[in-house]
Amino acid sequence: MTAGAAVLLVVTLAALHFREDRTPSQQLALKTQRIEVVERMRAALAVASEAEKSAVLALADQASQTYADQARAATAQVESGRSELAELLKAGGTAEEKELLDRFSKAFTEFQRVDAELLPLAVKNSNLKAYGLAFGPAAQALEQMATAVSRLVAKSATWPDARNVAVFALDAETAAERIQALLPPHIAEESDEKMDELEAVMTKADRQVHEDLDRLAAIDDLRRDTDLQSASSGYARFNEIRAQILALSRENTNVRSVAISLGEKRKVTTFCRGALDALHQAIVAEVVPGMDYGRFGRPVKLD
Repeated sequence: MTAGAAVLLVVTLAALHFREDRTPSQQLALKTQRIEVVERMRAALAVASEAEKSAVLALADQASQTYADQARAATAQVESGRSELAELLKAGGTAEEKELLDRFSKAFTEFQRVDAELLPLAVKNSNLKAYGLAFGPAAQALEQMATAVSRLVAKSATWPDARNVAVFALDAETAAERIQALLPPHIAEESDEKMDELEAVMTKADRQVHEDLDRLAAIDDLRRDTDLQSASSGYARFNEIRAQILALSRENTNVRSVAISLGEKRKVTTFCRGALDALHQAIVAEVVPGMDYGRFGRPVKLD
């Protein structure tokens, strides 16, 4: 222990001697260099944070990817500055400055970890793609079904089975629309348990649609009816797209990335900014022996 303390004392005295050997101008230049590095880090951190949020909120894959790349590039600049500053503080820096940089480094490691999870989610846009399918191809498929059902009911108005045709056809259409109405809430839902509940309702409605279409197919006048075939094929297409929508919705990348951005990422970014601000203030407040800072804090070399 005595030997260790002696070594530490020697290293400390050597560092102080090395620092004292510098002229005030050299010490001021080193201080200015450290301040500039911190300012670059602060600017790059701001760019990284803004680009990450843009990646999360972008409506297209390419835009999300572009912003994610910008966020990664800015984060790399922060890391480069952190390494540069660590070397500068070894050459000349106070214990407080080194402690503040260590505090920032730990927070920045967490910042990078969160980004490693967040940015890949942001560029997938699974929820946005699910919405696009729900309000695009899925809606068109159901429109085909609805149009065919309307023709079916209209042309069977004078048939002996007119009432049954109308009841089964409209009941099938209503059940299909019930499924369609549950898709947007499913896409927006964060909880797997709630998604399970919504899918259970969809499954029940789907059984109803198939039962009604089977009842219609059992009516003699409709065995080879083209409108019934069109209604059935429209619903089959809707079901294919629905499976794609539910799979994308389960990935939940947009919902998850927004939650991470507003939660973990916001907190760690705030901490990183605070640590850099404190570090900047500590370096600015560091007094260089032999320099007079005057009324306005501008260093002037003393004769």
